[in-house]
Amino acid sequence: MTTKFFDRLSNDLTRLLENPTDYNVAIEIGEAPNNQIFKVHSYILQSRSPYFEKKFNETPFNDDHIKVLTMPNPNISIKIFNVIIKYIYGGIISLEKLENSTIFDLVIASNELELDELVKHLQTYLVNNGAPWLRLKFAQICRTSYQIKNLEIIRDFYNDIIAKHPNTIFESENFLSLPEGALISILKQDDLQLEEGKIWEYVIKWGKAKNSTLPTNFDKWTSDNFLTLKETLKGCLPHIRYFSFSNEDVVEKIFPYHQILETNLFLDINSKIMTPNKQISSIILPPRNILNTKLPIRNTPISLPSNIITNEHALEISSWIDKKETLYVENNPYEFQLLVRRSRDGFDVETIYNICDKVANTVIILKVKGTGEILGGYNLLEWDNNNNQFKSTQDSLTFSLKTTNLKNSISSRVKNVGCAIYNYPSKPDFSFSSSLCLVGNLKTEKKCYCMVTSSYSKPIRSDEFISPEVYPLSNIFHKFSFSVEECEVFKILPRNDLK
Repeated sequence: MTTKFFDRLSNDLTRLLENPTDYNVAIEIGEAPNNQIFKVHSYILQSRSPYFEKKFNETPFNDDHIKVLTMPNPNISIKIFNVIIKYIYGGIISLEKLENSTIFDLVIASNELELDELVKHLQTYLVNNGAPWLRLKFAQICRTSYQIKNLEIIRDFYNDIIAKHPNTIFESENFLSLPEGALISILKQDDLQLEEGKIWEYVIKWGKAKNSTLPTNFDKWTSDNFLTLKETLKGCLPHIRYFSFSNEDVVEKIFPYHQILETNLFLDINSKIMTPNKQISSIILPPRNILNTKLPIRNTPISLPSNIITNEHALEISSWIDKKETLYVENNPYEFQLLVRRSRDGFDVETIYNICDKVANTVIILKVKGTGEILGGYNLLEWDNNNNQFKSTQDSLTFSLKTTNLKNSISSRVKNVGCAIYNYPSKPDFSFSSSLCLVGNLKTEKKCYCMVTSSYSKPIRSDEFISPEVYPLSNIFHKFSFSVEECEVFKILPRNDLK
């Protein structure tokens, strides 16, 4: 029987990091005067990281028998390195209190330091717990995941999104600069929801963009031009499902570019059109698993200027505003026009009143500090910076949106229309009755709360966070009040670009 005492080993090595007896390496992170020197032991780091093993072999000892290293990557901050060095020594990492952006920075830094185990763990954590954030940062993180090796888990996450919604990448402004490996990865997807003829058009477009010297007038193309395009696309062409093209697409789309195909493949494509049952020698890739043979027309998606919510969230909110039983899944009928962002404009409720005075049809979104909850409310009526009053409407609602900690979004519609909106600028306080109350400085004062109320149909927070009905309001327990990490207010406008 073998007994493993990993906890004790981890604790002892962590103490060695905290009290670096006989250290022989000094690693400098950051620039003076805000730099920090980490005193560490070469035999531990080089046994855990191939990167440090190579670095230590290249770095001589100084006169004090210390190897001094400066991290070349400025993106590895003191905060990031502190997490990594504790992992290297003790095999322990805690991510619950870290922002998703910090965790992604950890992924990049860990990959550079060749900490494969940690790279895999961090990616898995982000996909399982930070999916809304990954969707929110689609353009930035997706591109990075294709550019950097070893980010397969995040890359697979984005490939699944692209397979279901191919226009997110093929119609994006970043498509033509997509790395070849990224395009090949997408083309390999069996469930890519796009007709093969359309995929071919995108691949040709991408290949042309890589060769600025190709003539813009296709009639002037020479055999050398086709050879250039063929060489550019040699990694992509094997993943096209040529025998899934309609006959019309073969004639209209493949024939003009037949010179970039191997002769035998082009002959087999023709053979399949004329004699479908004849045996051919070319490899026939299986057709893609298209859910709908005729794909729905996707109108131009809204540009969502939010640091908190995703387009999926915006579709949910729009569905609730329109009182739809079935949620919108695309073609949001509304534009979300940003009016206020707390990190930009300030965290006082008074600021919202000043900016939104006499503005109607607004949605307020806030991210709760500490829990990551996304709460909000829809106000059909005008904000009024000059009067303290309850406002009546049957169309207001409060909500909490799906996050990693909340499996399903919650929508709560007003029941007591006379107490729908509490407009009280002198306090300053803005509330949806007691369902969602915003008070004072949202960041520093921790006075916001959600209370059990009969004015709205259901609570938007779980029992552990929602206050029982108490008066005066000063009696609300501290554990039920919260401050805000970020807050945004949007004007909801009908879109005029939909078909």
